[in-house]
Amino acid sequence: MTRHIACLSFDFDAWSGLTARGLTTPTPVSRGEFCAVAVPRILKLLERHAIPSTFFIPGIVIETYPELTRQIHDAGHEVGNHGWTHFPPSTLDPADEERDLLRSSDLIETITGRRPTGYRSASFDLSPVTAQLLEKHGFLYESSMMGHDHSPYYIRIGDKVDPKERLVFGRESDLVELPVSWNLDDFPHFEFLRTPQQLMPGLQWAGGVLENWVDDFRYMHQTEQWGALIFTFHPYVIGRGHRMIMLEKLINALEGMGAIWQTMEATALEFKGRSRR
Repeated sequence: MTRHIACLSFDFDAWSGLTARGLTTPTPVSRGEFCAVAVPRILKLLERHAIPSTFFIPGIVIETYPELTRQIHDAGHEVGNHGWTHFPPSTLDPADEERDLLRSSDLIETITGRRPTGYRSASFDLSPVTAQLLEKHGFLYESSMMGHDHSPYYIRIGDKVDPKERLVFGRESDLVELPVSWNLDDFPHFEFLRTPQQLMPGLQWAGGVLENWVDDFRYMHQTEQWGALIFTFHPYVIGRGHRMIMLEKLINALEGMGAIWQTMEATALEFKGRSRR
């Protein structure tokens, strides 16, 4: 059966991703607070098109906006684990990473009534033990890696990586990877960000980004019988007026190609069913 799935995922980071970069003054904090304006806009758009989606929310953001998190859940969307803060797991020691993972899952369960089955790391940057922790604590899927563009796969655990030697593959786990791409993430395209270490110019023309995103789905549509393309949005990025218009244009274009809208959990389960695992 031909099925071309589109997952619209939203990293509801608010100010946490900016403060994790050391941007703690009032203006960057207010920039992140725009999420509180953008999330209701996004929920209305998703409702209008009857699209179920997945929101990844750090624990400290859930604590700050519990009512918005409940609105997301009550609207039928999945809430995934995005750690406790927006510090990448690669910067944490294993004990702190596990504590934050469980603390976030506990809070999500308090809000939604069930533990999350999916995880996405801050800045798409896993630590060497993240996959083992997700496997240990019964997660279904992870979505931070980039080993394919539109085909989920099973995560390997225990790769041996040495810059001077060949890559030695570890064992294949039962943890599903729903792969992402910076190309399909709104942040690098649109956000101007200046820190002492870097400058991200962002602020690209939305029409060009839209064309790339539509063509990535079109390529999957033309070349695969079954596939799943994962889009990553940030409410304070995509929620600005002209980008909301662009997002609806994306939805309309993908609907015109027969896109099937699913949560990421549903997509991971479908992939497992297809692979009989």
